[in-house]
Amino acid sequence: MSSSSEIKGKTVSASRVILSQLMHPEHANLLGNVHGGWIMKLADEAGALACMRHSQERVVTVAVDQLTFNHPIRIGDLVTLTAEVSHTGRTSMEAEVRVTAGNPMSGQVTHTNTAYLVYVALDEQARPVPVPPIIPETNREKRRLEHAKDRQKYRLEHAAKVAQELVES
Repeated sequence: MSSSSEIKGKTVSASRVILSQLMHPEHANLLGNVHGGWIMKLADEAGALACMRHSQERVVTVAVDQLTFNHPIRIGDLVTLTAEVSHTGRTSMEAEVRVTAGNPMSGQVTHTNTAYLVYVALDEQARPVPVPPIIPETNREKRRLEHAKDRQKYRLEHAAKVAQELVES
């Protein structure tokens, strides 16, 4: 593949991945709350799978945006992560990962957090490769794509600022 403009775009829904896992005592602290690191691991896996599905390439994690826990996840909750590609660059993809925790007995489900993670697609020699552009289909996906462009602009500006500070130090 020579350029992303020659690659046929793919819909957001084509990248969607849903992972579910029951939380056990080994996932939690002494208070019965699931460790945030465990949820971060699952979010990274779900986001990577969505990006792999989209690009049909192996991917590596480049960035994780803020991950705020709005509600605790407890032992016995069924955690469900829904991930889909929300933005594409030339070789990078942003995945939105929505996390919910539900009681499998009562059916009550709570949105616990949403995270945005960035991945780069790699070929077999671990070199970045172009990815298909994303095609938003719904108004929500179109709005999310616009917000993703703002997030990517911020990430690039922040990275340039940090690089300049390193040069100056």
